[in-house]
Amino acid sequence: MKTVFASLPEIEEQRVQSGKTYREFLRVPAMSAGLYILPAGATDHQKPHREDEIYYVLRGSARFKAGSEDREVSAGSVIFVAAEVGHRFCDITEELAVLVFFAPAET
Repeated sequence: MKTVFASLPEIEEQRVQSGKTYREFLRVPAMSAGLYILPAGATDHQKPHREDEIYYVLRGSARFKAGSEDREVSAGSVIFVAAEVGHRFCDITEELAVLVFFAPAET
């Protein structure tokens, strides 16, 4: 695979059809990427990952807790979380749409 083109509306529709909160749209050995959607008031049940991770918030607002950090996030927020660090979104006040990038690919 040399190039992948994806559109957020298409990925979001695939996610809706799957009935899941997360839809992976890219997987190569060095990284994987997906779209994560949490509705307002939802509980984020993430567990620490074995991979480094970057989040890019597309829309919505919430708080993000990672280790001892606790910050408000909204559209345009970029968050890096090192492998094995406990983290989650909380106090989600507007539907949260987040691009997620794992390196290496999530296992």
